[in-house]
Amino acid sequence: MLIYFRALGESFRFAVNALRNNKTRTFLSLMGVTVGIFSIIGVLAAVDSLEREIKGSLSALDQSTIILCHVSFGPTEVPRWKREQFPLVEYEDFQYLERAVPDTKASTYVLSVPPQTIKYDDVTLENIGVGATTEGWFEIESLQFELGRFFNASESNSGASVVVLGNEIRNKLFGEGVDPRGKKIRMYSRKLTVIGVLEKEGAGFGGDSKDEIVVVPVNLARRIYGDNNRSTFPQIVLLPKENVDDEAYVAQIEQKLRNKRGLKTDEVSNFFINQLKGFTAFIDNIIGFLTGVGWGIGGFALLVGGFGIANIMFVSVKERTNLIGIQKALGAKRRFILFQFLFESILLSIFGGLIGLIMVQVVVWLLDVSKIAGDFEFVLSFDNIFLGLFTTFVIGIIAGIVPAIGASKLDPVEAIRTGM
Repeated sequence: MLIYFRALGESFRFAVNALRNNKTRTFLSLMGVTVGIFSIIGVLAAVDSLEREIKGSLSALDQSTIILCHVSFGPTEVPRWKREQFPLVEYEDFQYLERAVPDTKASTYVLSVPPQTIKYDDVTLENIGVGATTEGWFEIESLQFELGRFFNASESNSGASVVVLGNEIRNKLFGEGVDPRGKKIRMYSRKLTVIGVLEKEGAGFGGDSKDEIVVVPVNLARRIYGDNNRSTFPQIVLLPKENVDDEAYVAQIEQKLRNKRGLKTDEVSNFFINQLKGFTAFIDNIIGFLTGVGWGIGGFALLVGGFGIANIMFVSVKERTNLIGIQKALGAKRRFILFQFLFESILLSIFGGLIGLIMVQVVVWLLDVSKIAGDFEFVLSFDNIFLGLFTTFVIGIIAGIVPAIGASKLDPVEAIRTGM
């Protein structure tokens, strides 16, 4: 074992000398590894950060959640012209499915209404996101409250003039920590009574957060926007009971709604049943594709870098032929010579990889400090650091194995004579 540590020490000294004595040649050769690792780990860090943001935003929702609407959240075989003719899901569809599908744990009807201006006394907030939904949204989203409550079924059905505030909206309108329950804000040219304040959530994917929205009963919004307004993007969100077979549940929903809409057997369903776990799988496919792109981009640079390191090692073997002959004449075994050059190749490769990793970390730090990406957080994980170092280790072995074997097979007499 001691001999390998000696070989490692000598290889490290030879590698340092190679860097010092042939700075330009070594720098250009290692640039391939550096750029390759920077490309691969940079893309992987960005993809991992994106995946964490998306799945973190979806974590509050049960993976069995179903979103029923007139568009598909993933690839579909239905042609575009036909999809554009699909009718919107209506409030009556929602009420019907609530009665007709008994295996539903919770359900809600949601409208994506335009942002609004909100006023309280002399404070005015513009372009505030509004959520218009039924009381079932409370359970589906697993809402947590700092103060008050969500609106109940009676308030939802009647379209009562009540509102739930996001945490930051409360702070901007009334002041941080103030209890606004019972106070009235002005929106939609009417006064709405505050009944609750959501617990602080923090920024989600794309900067969206419930901290910056207000929530009103969907029937209040329906009176304002109507039932045939495509800009409101109506959706029915369903959460099945536990231990319910997902496929049977989806088939039941499809059959019930087809019957309600009077669709014939040979007619395609004029709605889409989007499963959240299917959407997550779709995201995973995109993440996998982006990861493959990162490996493809970096792979070419790593290939060039590998050839560069192999070139350095062949030159090193030629320059130290005389020394190899002397070492073998003094009793050095073939494996000592082989490991000496192999260690040198690995060290050179890891050195290039470390530069690439440092470059990635610097970019991550600059993005974090400059806030160019807003609240999106880039993170260089330990797994990616390990992957980068392991990749450079493998590149070092591949690039150095042939020159190392060639050096170990040199005849000592010929090596000394050639090197003189």
